[in-house]
Amino acid sequence: MAQVLIIEDDPRIRPLLMRSLDERGHAVTSAATGMQGLAMAVDNRPDLVILDLGLPDVDGTQVLQMLRAVSDVPVIVASARDDDPSLVGCLDAGADDYVVKPFTTDQLEARIRAVMRRVGGGTATRRAVVVGGLEIEPAARRASIDGAVLDLSPREFDLLRHLAERPGEVVTKRELLTEVWHQPWGGSDKTVDVHLSWLRRKLGESAAEPRYLHTVRGVGVRLSAPDPTE
Repeated sequence: MAQVLIIEDDPRIRPLLMRSLDERGHAVTSAATGMQGLAMAVDNRPDLVILDLGLPDVDGTQVLQMLRAVSDVPVIVASARDDDPSLVGCLDAGADDYVVKPFTTDQLEARIRAVMRRVGGGTATRRAVVVGGLEIEPAARRASIDGAVLDLSPREFDLLRHLAERPGEVVTKRELLTEVWHQPWGGSDKTVDVHLSWLRRKLGESAAEPRYLHTVRGVGVRLSAPDPTE
């Protein structure tokens, strides 16, 4: 079970969600505004946030962007907006999943289970990951190499973190599209290639002269610490 923060302004929906998730064993808190929810997410460090987009003070997408600047907490967006651009925009901004209103509590619970499985239950993924001179701090969404902080986009950070959490393993582009881009049914390998190119540049390497990111042709990419003898 998880510690869940609900950021939802509707006085009819919020108590129903709280009661339903509490009955399923979750520890639930809530906020009625975006800024209150942001403060609670930072101070209380929940395992998961359910975020409504139609908030009275700040648009939910802006709350998500601000939250992603300081925290790696999993976020499920709950929205009445069912148009594809809005949902894609939320995923690009760092949401882990979404549900479209009206939804059942069983559907929401299934989404929660799926997200928590992906992040390994929540708390474990907040520990720093170190591979050679690379250090990734998931909770702060900060990465550094040999002590120098890297200027990464949200997607570059997610890509680096996913690879660093599996050092020495070859990760397929299909897995990266599913886990980092949340596109299990499609997406272009070119998207992965472009972001890997940008990431290599920031790590001070290239595909021809790799240090951390090694392409396995026809399979995927492997992140491993540089060989100290080279």
